[in-house]
Amino acid sequence: MDIEISREGMVGIIEINRPPLNFFDYDLIRDIADTLEEFDRDAGLRAVVLGAKGKAFCAGANFSNGPSRGPSIYDHGLRIFAAGKPIVAAVHGAAIGGGLGVAMAADFRVTCAEARFSANFARIGYHPGFGLTETLPDAVGKANAQLMFYTGRRFTGEEAVAMGLAQKLVPQEEVRSAAIALAAEIAECAPLGLAATRATMRRGLTERVHKAMDHERAEQLKLRDTEDFREGVKASAERRPGNFVGR
Repeated sequence: MDIEISREGMVGIIEINRPPLNFFDYDLIRDIADTLEEFDRDAGLRAVVLGAKGKAFCAGANFSNGPSRGPSIYDHGLRIFAAGKPIVAAVHGAAIGGGLGVAMAADFRVTCAEARFSANFARIGYHPGFGLTETLPDAVGKANAQLMFYTGRRFTGEEAVAMGLAQKLVPQEEVRSAAIALAAEIAECAPLGLAATRATMRRGLTERVHKAMDHERAEQLKLRDTEDFREGVKASAERRPGNFVGR
C-alpha cells in the first residue's frame, strides 16, 4: 500500500507515502477508507491523524491513469466521510484540487505557513470534486468558496487559518506532532460521549456529500471529453497558462 499506518497511544495515524507530490488514485483512496474502517473496529483507538510524507500533503488526482475507474473513486471517498472517529489532517505542504478535498474530509486541519490550499479545478478545465462543493462553503462560507473555485488561487497556511479552512498554524516541522497532540487531546474524552457528539455535529453530512459527489462526478465526466480539459492537464504539467478555446 502507498500509505504508512502507525499508532501513538489512542491515536491511529495514516500517512500518504507517494512522494514527492502524493497524487491520489482509486487504490490510494480505497486504502485510506479501508484503514479508517479498521480503526473504527479498534476500541483502543479514539482519534485519527491523516498526514503525508514528502513535499506535498496531496497535490490532487493522478490523471495519467485515465478515467477507467474514476467514477468508483468517490464510492471510497464517501467511506472516508463516513468514518466514525474524529480525524485531524496534518497539512504540511500543498493540498491541491482533489487533495484539498481529502483534507476537507477531516474534522480539523493543522497546517503551516509553507502549505498551499487551492481548488484549482477551473484552471484545468474541470469541475470541483471529492465533495468540495459541499465541504468548502461549509467551512469558509459561500463567498470564500466561490473565490477559491473561480480563481484557483493558492492560499497560504496563514490565509487558510484566517478564513477557517484550517484550525491551527505551527512551524512546518511541527505539523505532524501538533496534529497528533490535538488528536490525543480529543481521544482523552469519554468515547461514547465523543462519538454521540460527533454524530450530531456531522448529522446528514455523508448524505449531503453523497449528493454533491453524484453531481460533481457527472460534471467531471462531461468535462473529461473536452479540448479544454486535455489542454488544462497538459498546461498544468508544463507549468504554463492554458490556451483554452471553450470546447
